[in-house]
Amino acid sequence: MEKGKIHIYTGDGHGKTPAALGEALYAAAEGKQVIVIQFMKGRGLSENEFTRRLEPEIKFFCFEKTDTEYADLTSRQQEEETMNIRNGINFAKKVLSTGGCELLILDEVLGLLDVGIITLEDLKNLLEAKDEETTIIMTGIQLKDEVISLADEISKIESMPIA
Repeated sequence: MEKGKIHIYTGDGHGKTPAALGEALYAAAEGKQVIVIQFMKGRGLSENEFTRRLEPEIKFFCFEKTDTEYADLTSRQQEEETMNIRNGINFAKKVLSTGGCELLILDEVLGLLDVGIITLEDLKNLLEAKDEETTIIMTGIQLKDEVISLADEISKIESMPIA
């Protein structure tokens, strides 16, 4: 994977996150620092014993406080989780502006656009904080036309019926 690029893994198929995590393993094996921030996955992998063993090369973060699906939360709970998730976006921006890693994975960040937690402008502002050396991988099921122009490479993962 070329450094300093923006990659998107999208589509309705399973495997977007595993593909991104595979890139994280490759980067870590090359001695690079990797940060993975998971969104819309409850507490994600951040509290997992296995992922803690991957530190310090690969660090996992999740800012959500509940494992309940966002759509199933009460409006008050959604407000709280929205604040938590926006803290995660702010953290990502800080990582990018300080050169805190060589690979930043924003897992399911595209889903935040779908539910209105962030806007396209928020995403653009985040990506503008990136330096020339940092590679970003974003994942999500839906890919809005406006997001396509932000990427250097897009991989589409689709489910196919087996006959």
